[in-house]
Amino acid sequence: MAASSSSSGLRLWRTSFLSLRDEALAAPPPASLCDLLNATVLSHPPALLGAAALNLPAHEVLSDVVFLAEVGSIATECDGVGQILLQICRLIQSISCKARLQISTSSWITVLDFFGKIIDYFCGKTNKRIQFSSTSIGVKCLVEIVEILRCISMGNGVYCLSSDCIELTNLLLRIILCSYHGIFSQPFQGSFEKSKIGQNDGSNCNLWKMHAVAFSIIIDFLSRNDSSLSADMCQKILEVLRELLDAIATRKTLVEGYDMSRFYATLLDCLHLVLSNPKVSSSELVAGSAVALKIFLTYGVNYEDPSLFSGDSCSKERSSCNPCLKSRAMEEKNILHARYIPPHLRKTGNLVSHTSEVSKYDNTTSDSDLSDGDRTERNNDKFRCSKTRISALICIQDICRSNPSSLTSFCGMLLPINDVLQPRKRQVTLMSCLLFDPVLKARNTAASTLSTILELNFSVFLQVAEYKETSKCGSFTSLSSSLGLVLLQIHRGILHLIKHEANGGLLASVFKILSLMISATPLVNSIFPGILLIKITQVKVSCTRYSRMPGDLLPTVITTILERICKGLSPKGDQTTHLGMAFSCLAAALATSPSQHLSSMIEKYSSQDVTFTEKTPSILSVIFRFCGLEVIPTVRFEALQALRVLLHNYPKIATDCWEDISANVQLTLQNFLHEESKWKDPENRTTDPGNVVGLGCERAVMAAIKVLDEGLRAISGFQGADDLSEYKLFDARTLWDCKRTKKVSSAPSHESNLSTTLKEDNSLEKASGVMQWNEVIEKHLPLVLVRRSAMVRVAGLTCFAGMTSSVFFILDYDKRQFIINSLVFSAINDEIPSVKSAACRGIGVISCFPQLFSRSEVTDRIVNAVELNIHDSQISVRIASSWALANICDSLRHKAADMHSDAASGHVYDCNHVGLLLESALRLSKDSDKIRSNAVRALGNLSRFLSFPNDSINSSGPISCWLERMVNAFVSCVTTGNVKVQWNVCHALGNLFLNKSLKLQDVSWTCSVYSVLILLLRDSTNFKIRIHAAAALAVPESRADYGSSFSDILQSLEHVLESLASEQVQDPSSFKYRDALKNQLTLTTLHLLGLGSLEEDQALKDFLTKKSSFLEQWLSSLWHTLQQMHDRPEDVNNGSKSCATKKQMISRAAHFLSEVYTHAGQIRVSQKLEKIILGLA
Repeated sequence: MAASSSSSGLRLWRTSFLSLRDEALAAPPPASLCDLLNATVLSHPPALLGAAALNLPAHEVLSDVVFLAEVGSIATECDGVGQILLQICRLIQSISCKARLQISTSSWITVLDFFGKIIDYFCGKTNKRIQFSSTSIGVKCLVEIVEILRCISMGNGVYCLSSDCIELTNLLLRIILCSYHGIFSQPFQGSFEKSKIGQNDGSNCNLWKMHAVAFSIIIDFLSRNDSSLSADMCQKILEVLRELLDAIATRKTLVEGYDMSRFYATLLDCLHLVLSNPKVSSSELVAGSAVALKIFLTYGVNYEDPSLFSGDSCSKERSSCNPCLKSRAMEEKNILHARYIPPHLRKTGNLVSHTSEVSKYDNTTSDSDLSDGDRTERNNDKFRCSKTRISALICIQDICRSNPSSLTSFCGMLLPINDVLQPRKRQVTLMSCLLFDPVLKARNTAASTLSTILELNFSVFLQVAEYKETSKCGSFTSLSSSLGLVLLQIHRGILHLIKHEANGGLLASVFKILSLMISATPLVNSIFPGILLIKITQVKVSCTRYSRMPGDLLPTVITTILERICKGLSPKGDQTTHLGMAFSCLAAALATSPSQHLSSMIEKYSSQDVTFTEKTPSILSVIFRFCGLEVIPTVRFEALQALRVLLHNYPKIATDCWEDISANVQLTLQNFLHEESKWKDPENRTTDPGNVVGLGCERAVMAAIKVLDEGLRAISGFQGADDLSEYKLFDARTLWDCKRTKKVSSAPSHESNLSTTLKEDNSLEKASGVMQWNEVIEKHLPLVLVRRSAMVRVAGLTCFAGMTSSVFFILDYDKRQFIINSLVFSAINDEIPSVKSAACRGIGVISCFPQLFSRSEVTDRIVNAVELNIHDSQISVRIASSWALANICDSLRHKAADMHSDAASGHVYDCNHVGLLLESALRLSKDSDKIRSNAVRALGNLSRFLSFPNDSINSSGPISCWLERMVNAFVSCVTTGNVKVQWNVCHALGNLFLNKSLKLQDVSWTCSVYSVLILLLRDSTNFKIRIHAAAALAVPESRADYGSSFSDILQSLEHVLESLASEQVQDPSSFKYRDALKNQLTLTTLHLLGLGSLEEDQALKDFLTKKSSFLEQWLSSLWHTLQQMHDRPEDVNNGSKSCATKKQMISRAAHFLSEVYTHAGQIRVSQKLEKIILGLA
């Protein structure tokens, strides 16, 4: 019977199509062809022909379908053939759903051309909107076309080529453009209300499904052809999406239902794929999309309906202020203890009421789209609206990433400015989703979106935020105040979640947001410049976060984190979810510059016992509780990091908790010894997946030693110091008479006479930290430095980088020898580059003590260790060893200055190490820039005290050879090096000029060196380079030392000084150096003018005459400033010697210019200068 039915179907198919082909050979007119179609093919039921296609050869079916499309294309030329076109589409749809069409490119083009002509028939070539109704033939044709394309391209057809997919996408975009406005019309939307209660009208729902399927096809095309997609194609898709989003934004409401939810989700998924393509520019999309995407955030969630969140409240505080927050934590707790059911076995209940339709159209979501923790939340997500909300949040992330410049306007609509803990449907924000969304996955996505915004440039805009209490409603709010409100509300929402959120994964994301918020909170720089004219006192930069926010905000942040950490004290299994992030946030909060409010809170806590008590836990007690061995290593590591930050910012507490720090390190080391004995191959344990615990323990030990190091620095009063001479200029003619307070990671201040003072005091109590250093050297460091773990040895050696000379020379001889031996041994014998680098850094620190080099055997060991490491293949080792080399040379310079204070040059050439140091520095001057800067500094220090022969030109000794090589190295580095190399060269040249054994007027290279300095002074964009260049030009003492370059130097100084006020600063960080440069230029110009005489070149005198007006006003302003200083007794008393020197320099410069202008006939200017001279007398 079945065979008979199949045979009849085959005969019917072949008879119909053969008849159509035969009649079509005569090329009848289109009207006759329509009648022919009705008489042959369209007279039979589509289902019958579709069933027959299963038993026919695939090539025959495809040939007949393509022929039918060709005939249909001709039929579109007639009027009133809409019903015929619909019948053709239904027949092709029936065939394509049942038979696999092995379609080729040429056949594909024919079919698409037919569908395009159908669209032209109903919409016209201008894509005018078709008339929508439930019985519209045009709508039905579009629905059938989309279903045919779905079957061919995604289900039953072969893989399409990229060019075919482009044509397919263009056709789908035309369909969407000419039909989308119908689904947003009020009558059309009203017809869908029945679908929400199960009374579904298939003719009406088809249009929503059609658009969902169309976007699904486009999504498939975008995902498969992302790399070959053209920018024009992406922009075309984006334009269609923008038009749809604008339509959604104008209506401000979304329809809820199965098909509508799928449509919105596919629309947003398509937008996500387009925005993810780097070829797309989303700048035009931002304005309208922000409103539409904000509407999607409320889709399926009624923030004003407390019944949406059923159950008991998880917290009285949450339920009292937010009904929407009820029961979430309790539900999640129940979920965790519920029996696990795989997604494919879960009952869907009433979520899907039309199985056949879902199987046909649903390709946007599945039951597994929701996590296991969302099983009970599916009851509140009847139409899977959460998929739409999640997609909208992802699109917000995409827009922020693709167009960061739009963050200010875009995110202003998505971030709260008031009452963040009160849900309001019409004021929904990202924080609303994070706080109140009933689906966990949506809340996680909201957290990810907020993190993305803060990670991008929005944190830069927040730097202008400032919180101000607003007293008037509706009053104007400035940008800074608005951002301040946003910052405060986000803080409040995040802190609320930290207190009450029960899901560990979401809580970790919340802690990440809080960490980003702490770093994004405005950083205020307070710069206090000096008040003297030609001298800037110490410039102190105070960087304070949260100073423009409410005073109790930062303490509240710290207190909230501590309370949450205390909740995680048990059991151990819960610690891994969020405690690590919690301690990371705590460290970030403690790392902010201490405010008065916070400092008082920390000091209050530090005065309490560090023993943990659940009733009144303090910061130290909580941190030490999690530094114990019973805590897992990852959490212990973060807790130790927080303790290290606390000691760094609040050094006063180090003394109070030192015993606990020492005991913790001792227990940690003993446990580490036991763990280390289990490692079979300690060198490869980091790559062994089974040694994760061992690696975590190793990191925890390293962190504990760093805490010990920070405690030693805090107790010893270690403040850091200048990176040696690179920040100290040369003499009274320089800008800075004292060192800048620039902190670096190591290197204490020079204290050349400290040892004598300490010997006189003969009291260990005079230097804080000695007892602690004795304890560490006796108990901890011997265990640390012999460990097989490289990172542990590095941490131990780094402790020596915090050594101060006051502590070092009070220590016993054997302990000083332990320090030296440990550093030298590790630098020479260790094979790990990081260990050798740390050892060289430590050597560089103790090399800052000139007294250390009073013993030749110590000098030999230190110099040999450093010289060996400058040949290392690892650049990190060479950087550290070159830094140590420069410090050694600087200490030798200070030693020479102490030995011969009257002439700090030319008396220590008999030192056996000078030649080795010189050759090493010259070799390093050809290395990378980070190494060259140290090499140049070393050469500058050596050039300061070497004894050069009187006849440097004709001499052929090693000293003259070294001098020539040094100068060549300086010139080479200044022309090819980076900024730091260049200003180190300027400083080194100043040191060279200070060598009294060198006669600058007798050497041939002075002109080229002066030319380099002039070039840097005039053309460099870096103010520090120009400051050092000007300072170096001020070093030569006599007019003869400048030679023929005197005129060029003086003219260049005047040009720079005159143009400095109008010069544009390209780098904002250079603003703080502008005044310093101006003052240094003043000093150097005064120095050179004071050396001038009437015997100068006529060209120079003509130049000075031309600039007489500027120079006279300049000197007058200096004179008036000195007079104002004289009126302030405190300034005169503090700098009487400096003030006298400045008066003398101004007087000499004015005298020289007065003589020049008198001879030039400018009597009036000369008289004004004489008046200045008399006023200074």
